Amino acid sequence: MKKGKKYVEAAKLVEKNKLYSKEEAIDLVKKTSTTKFDSSVEVAMNLNLDTKKADQQLRGTICLPNGTGKTKKILVIAKGPKATEAKEAGADYVGDVDYLEKIEKENWLDFDTLIATPDMMPQLGKLGKILGPKGLMPNPKTGTVTMDIKKAVLEVKQGRIEYRTDSYGNVHTIIGKVSFTEKQLLENLEAFVSLILKTKPSVVKGTYVKNISISTTMGPGIKIDTNSFDK
Repeated sequence: MKKGKKYVEAAKLVEKNKLYSKEEAIDLVKKTSTTKFDSSVEVAMNLNLDTKKADQQLRGTICLPNGTGKTKKILVIAKGPKATEAKEAGADYVGDVDYLEKIEKENWLDFDTLIATPDMMPQLGKLGKILGPKGLMPNPKTGTVTMDIKKAVLEVKQGRIEYRTDSYGNVHTIIGKVSFTEKQLLENLEAFVSLILKTKPSVVKGTYVKNISISTTMGPGIKIDTNSFDK
């Protein structure tokens, strides 16, 4: 695949095999953005995990100190007082059977996060084939199946993100936008890496983090020296 002129120019700023400090990497990532729009900045970590084993799969959520710069549309499936709670907390769509039918019949998926009360899960389960592949199925592990609807909605609005390891032991997430200050991006990066380090499965021996890199949406990857996160 031929890389565009802007990408080639941006890539020249990054030394191929150099491991940058986290501060240098954040500085560089802002300089290597190649899009006219306000690109997202992403971090990817390759971990020494055997994800075929259940105790080596990481999955959870984090509220980044400075949010992600993205506003998410939230659908809440709940009834009665819990539906009222969802509306008051600022959910974009709130309903029960009406929205489930809309998803099933119209393949309507105009939302980023789906939160549900536990009593609605049997009905939601029937939509697993539609919601599952899109990563929209609510899950207690990520706080999206809950009775505390208000807290769940507010956290997502504040920029709570979900993460999970893929089959190769990679975990990646958005840590903000190019328009963020270096301090904001650095704080978000440190918060995410720190969480992944803390949740290291006890069975992992040897090197846990193989490599860390950050990049903008269409920009080149910048490798970070894992030692720069040692407190």
